Amino acid sequence: MREGKIPVIVGIIIIIFGWIFHLQGQSIVGPESSFMYSNPDWITYGMGIIIAGIVIVGVGIIILKKN
Repeated sequence: MREGKIPVIVGIIIIIFGWIFHLQGQSIVGPESSFMYSNPDWITYGMGIIIAGIVIVGVGIIILKKN
C-alpha cells in the first residue's frame, strides 16, 4: 500500500513546483529580479514539469490499484 502513496505525493509536489515556474514565466508570481520572471521559456518548462508530475501521480495510482 505504501509503495503507491510515495509517487502520488512526489507527483503532487512536482505539479505544484511546475505550476509556480509556469506562473513565474508569465510574470504573475515571484520577484522581478528572478531570472524566471517574465521569461517565456519558463512557461514551457513549467508545463513540461506539470506533465511529468501528472505521469508520476498516474503511476502511483496504478500501483495503488494493483495492491
